[in-house]
This record gives sequence, structure tokens and C-alpha cells, in this order.
Amino acid sequence: MVASVTPPLPEELQVEVTGACNLRCRMCLVRYRPPVDRVRGSMTVADFRRILDSVPTVRRVTLQGLGEPLLAPDLFPMIDEARRRGIEVGFNTNATLLSRERCERLVDAGVGWLHVSVDGATAATFEHIRDGARFDKVRRNLATLLAVKRAKSVHEPRVQLNVVAMRRNAAELADLVRLAAELGVARCWVQNLSHDFSDTDPAGEYREIRAFVAREALGEWEAATAFADAREVADALGVELRLPNAGGEAEVLPAEGEPSCDWPWRSAYVTHDGHVQPCCMVMGSDRARLGDVHDEAFAEIWNGAAYREFRAGLLGDTPPAVCRGCAAYRRRF
Repeated sequence: MVASVTPPLPEELQVEVTGACNLRCRMCLVRYRPPVDRVRGSMTVADFRRILDSVPTVRRVTLQGLGEPLLAPDLFPMIDEARRRGIEVGFNTNATLLSRERCERLVDAGVGWLHVSVDGATAATFEHIRDGARFDKVRRNLATLLAVKRAKSVHEPRVQLNVVAMRRNAAELADLVRLAAELGVARCWVQNLSHDFSDTDPAGEYREIRAFVAREALGEWEAATAFADAREVADALGVELRLPNAGGEAEVLPAEGEPSCDWPWRSAYVTHDGHVQPCCMVMGSDRARLGDVHDEAFAEIWNGAAYREFRAGLLGDTPPAVCRGCAAYRRRF
């Protein structure tokens, strides 16, 4: 069955509630751009409401983008707005701002999932990668969240550790699984660096993050060794572990007429200032911009010429340039 370039409206959305962040992580574009003010650089609950009004099919919303969601002034009103409509919500957090009060509010608000980014099993590695964070504080905050859940006898938000694998932390992946088990986190998600930015000018504004990825991306042998060690520990401790393709596995090709990446058929990414992009993997609101919710209704953007052309590229042999360096497109994410 050939996929249509004008699919039904999505049941999932990812909304960047803020572009502001309190960290300068080395694999994130935030590090290489001027700081974003948390008030002017955040979405309002009124804009969030208008987006939901325009996509009545949505059943799941991820409230995150390049920024730290807990910095968004209207985060909790947006959670309440989505839950009032029966929409499941969740997000990734660096957990540096995860105070007991916020833990209580997130649990009481009915947040479905909370993924905590932990990219090192030692303070030295973690604090080098997540510049501005403190390892012990993040551990304490995560433990507090789990304690609040136990005290309230609830299963949500579902908590997992998220790890971006790179040369700097590859030797610690097995210990990160041990950390998850020690804290009582049942799931650990490991992913590769999301994009190599090969479609950008080597001397342009993406040059620093492009150079970082070139230095830190795991090679096939490095990945296979680190992933095997982590898998052995996970199996022994009963931690559910998700690992990316190490690179040596046979590529899983799509069926004839099906897209090489299905994200633009099932979801969309909306930045804090209203730009609509095919996914969060693009990293950069100036790349693959398909519309603006301030200028058009979401449905018009979703079925518009730019989106149709983008999807058509993913159905053919010449994908959009921005997709070629994407780990998800290459099945390495």
C-alpha cells in the first residue's frame, strides 16, 4: 500500500514549550546559540490551546524541544489543558529543577511519563557532557520523584533514564544501567547522537555542533562493545534496556511505497514560536520549516504543499537533504 502525501491529522504532537535551558549540553544546539529568555522564549498557554483546538485528533503530546520544560512559565497550565481534553502528556527533563514541590505537582497533574536525561554514571563524565548540571543533585531529585510516586501509590509518571551514547560515556553505559536499577527505574533508553549536520555548511553556523558530532559519534566496533556490556548488565538486573542499531546490523528497508521515516505521517513538531517542522531531529527552527501556526491553521500546514513535497521526498530515492544525516532516517537512532 502506497503511503499518501496527505495523511489524516496526527494523533501525536511534540510541542516545544520553551527554547530556554539552564544547561549547555555539548550535544545540544542550545550550547552553540545565544541564550533564550525563558519568558519571551516560551509558548503561552493561549497559543498551546489554539494548537490543540486545531488538531482535535491528538491523543498524546510531548511537551519538549530544545529547552528545559520545567523553565516554561505556563508548563503546568498546559499540562492541565491537555489532561482536561483527555490527552496524555509527558516530557524529557534534565531534572536539575525537579524539586519536591514540582514532583508533587507533576504526579498530581496526571503526567503520563517523565524521561530523565543522564549521560554519565560518574560526576566527571556527567558534568562534562551536561555542562551546568550537578550529578549528585540530579540523582537526589530523581530519587525524590520516585519517593513521591511510592508515597502516593501511583504508577505514573512512568520514569526512564535517557542516555545519549557517545565516545565520552560509552564505557559507562553498563554502569548507567546499574544506576537505573539502584534507583528503582525500570527502563533505560540509549540512543545515538541524533544528527550529523552533514547537510549544513562546514564553515557555517552549525560548524561547532557538526564538529562535535564528528568527534563523538560511536564507531561500529565501539558501539557494539559498549552495547553488549550494557545488555548483559540489564539482563542480569532486570532493567528494560533499549539500544540503538550499532551500525553492523542489516538495514531494515521499508516496504515498497512506504516511507523511509514515518514521522511526518504520524506526528509533527511545533517550536515555542509556532514554526511547524517534521520532527525534533531536525534541531534548528531555521531548517525544514513547513509552516507557522500564527499564519495558518495546523490542518492547512499539514496538508499544504511544503508538507506534501517533504513526504514525497521520503517516499522516493532522494530524501530531503536534512534527513540524510539523521540517525532516525539511517536507523541508527
